Amino acid sequence: MLDEAVTRVADRFVRAEPRRTAGQFVEGLLSAVERKTCWTLAERAGHADPQAMQRLLRTAVWDADAVRDDVRAWLIDQLGHPNAVLACDESGFLKKGLCSVGVQRQYTGTAGRVENSQVGVFLAYVSPLGRAMIDRRLYLPETTWCDRPERLTAAGVPDQVGFATKPALARQMIAAAVDAEIPFAWVTGDEVYGADPGLRADLEHCGIGYALAVGCDRRVAVNDGRTLIRVDDLAERIPTREWQPHSCGPGAKGPRDYLWAWITTATQPGEHRWLLIRRNRTTGELAFYLCWSPRPVPLHTLVTVAGSRWSIEELFQTGKGQVGLDHYQVRSWTGWHRFITLAMLALAILTILACRPTARHRPEDHRVDRRRDPPTPQRLRPRHIAPARAHPALVDLATNIPSPRPPIPLPTQTGQMTLEY
Repeated sequence: MLDEAVTRVADRFVRAEPRRTAGQFVEGLLSAVERKTCWTLAERAGHADPQAMQRLLRTAVWDADAVRDDVRAWLIDQLGHPNAVLACDESGFLKKGLCSVGVQRQYTGTAGRVENSQVGVFLAYVSPLGRAMIDRRLYLPETTWCDRPERLTAAGVPDQVGFATKPALARQMIAAAVDAEIPFAWVTGDEVYGADPGLRADLEHCGIGYALAVGCDRRVAVNDGRTLIRVDDLAERIPTREWQPHSCGPGAKGPRDYLWAWITTATQPGEHRWLLIRRNRTTGELAFYLCWSPRPVPLHTLVTVAGSRWSIEELFQTGKGQVGLDHYQVRSWTGWHRFITLAMLALAILTILACRPTARHRPEDHRVDRRRDPPTPQRLRPRHIAPARAHPALVDLATNIPSPRPPIPLPTQTGQMTLEY
């Protein structure tokens, strides 16, 4: 498998020496070496010193972005599916000192607090055939880095690179996936990405569905746009019988079973827009997602898309625990991207080894025509329009659409439910 992976990217290296060193580097990342640094990987490869490994990350002639594209294409060959989900999220890398590119004191989920760290934004591909990391961007803080040209120059940051928010970096990666004709139908992400109207607008313009998390103070329009209400206030008014049990996928401790409710937030005829609410069955903790789709979909589809976000967090754990994604000690812009790209190649090997027995290459699935929507099995039933009233309005709960999964026994309901407040 390592030979196959190296062969995939071999043409990106002009000389044989860095090509051979890259293979040894990736092999070292996959090994049981506790700390993956240039010194330990060089020692494992039988080198007298780490110079060849350091040259690979610093000055050797090869294009890390081109290798990333090759890794992505290899993964899509194995895992490509038209209903796949792109999950975007950031991860922090703890650092000492002030010289590493992009480093500053900032919050990172890795430590769960504000620490001296770098932050990278990543894009994962989640399909019924497996999951994998396919793209990465380094976040450069505006005040401490982008507004200080001397720091950018010292770290080797290209002149054309400027400040970009984390959602903007995610938009760049999603656009690159669209340009590369990667097959997918959905995007998901946490509150950082759900709060960005530009990201949501881009996805809707491209006809890509999404389920993006938002905070409890988010306001949504209901009653055909006539009423604006906080999502947490809306959750309190949902009858107990309207919460439906669904699993959003397997977790470390078994299926992730939650109670779910969805409410129509469309403001125009023929629009498919919802607020999806998740409730923990034990603690009652709530989570909220803004959802949009170019066509009607069942509740279970939105639940599956929202639950796909855990896949990228699990990939972070695998990457940091098995291939040393957070062990690098390079400081430059070039070094960061090269190390992360080689770590992604190592992670791709693990992914394909795990998924290859069930993966099937289906070339016809790899091109998604977004210019038109395929026919849907059933249209949404016409919504009941309540007569105008001067007192409390009505909130329309989303209409259930038949799903291919086995039905879950629920109390018999007739007609479409409304919620009065």
